[in-house]
Amino acid sequence: MSSTQDIVAKLWGLCHVLRDDGVTYSEYVTELTFLLFLKMMEETGNETRIPEDYRWRQIARRDGLDQLTHYRLALTKLGDPATVTDGTVRAIFTDAQSRLRKPANLKSLATAIDGLD
Repeated sequence: MSSTQDIVAKLWGLCHVLRDDGVTYSEYVTELTFLLFLKMMEETGNETRIPEDYRWRQIARRDGLDQLTHYRLALTKLGDPATVTDGTVRAIFTDAQSRLRKPANLKSLATAIDGLD
């Protein structure tokens, strides 16, 4: 299996976590896109486009309700012109919200995405 196919398979494997949290099939891609975008900004050295408080590491390092609350705040702030000057980042996160309800599921997703190569 190629590297890309392997990553796609791992991501689709995370869908059971989303499903467990009541996220519908059509919302899977949106939920994963937000998390993957933040992670990829870190990995590609483009994090300066994101305010420090809302970068991947600030979300991934947290636990429990604190993580879920901070993640939801980050989604709101990243779409706010008063917080983010980068038009691409704002466009991705405009009206963004998470359907995740269980903090443990966000932690599982963040841990799994953090482990992707």
